[in-house]
Amino acid sequence: MEETIAGAPNTQIAGQIPQQRGESLLETAVRYAEERHWDVFPGTWLEAVAGMQRCSCSDASCPAPGAHPARPDWATQATGSATVARRMWQKQPTASILLPTGRTFDALSVPESAGFLALARMERMELTLGPVTLAPDRRMHFFVLPGGCAKVPELVRKLGWSLSSLDLVALGEGSYVAAPPTRFGSRGAVQWACRPTPANRWLPDAEELISPLAYACGRDR
Repeated sequence: MEETIAGAPNTQIAGQIPQQRGESLLETAVRYAEERHWDVFPGTWLEAVAGMQRCSCSDASCPAPGAHPARPDWATQATGSATVARRMWQKQPTASILLPTGRTFDALSVPESAGFLALARMERMELTLGPVTLAPDRRMHFFVLPGGCAKVPELVRKLGWSLSSLDLVALGEGSYVAAPPTRFGSRGAVQWACRPTPANRWLPDAEELISPLAYACGRDR
């Protein structure tokens, strides 16, 4: 099943890497590496314990069950090779799909409410978006060119804000995002708010998106 948001506006938010109904995590991870040239690595997974979905990390209070790194050296495990990705998910087919930031893309993370407000504003501005995810923790991640993370504090300051006053987080080297169809315990799956397409293979720079994102975060406070 496609992990996409029903009723998302605009055709730009409607086309995805073709995904077959019932496609496995393994097949999806391989496609990300093969078609988008994204580095991928397997994270934790969900296990049924006493009829409930629990994270494989065994922490009963895990804040992101089944959707975080399974080992501290995850950055060295990440690969852009479809062959290696296939091998890793064959070992653990239910592992979440995690994408390291700071390599082929950075990500700008905002609350869901601010994200949808920003998407509507970007559509009116006719901005070309990269992929955007919506996670069950109610945060959206806008993919931008790598290196964009470092520019964000100064870009926000020029708009009259301080980054500390906005719930806007720039994710670069050393961070990661969970990719569809990764599930966060019983809270549901990560979805595409703006799906990967041939048209958005070339990502926007952080500078192109920061104004509508900062504005939306300021409204959302």
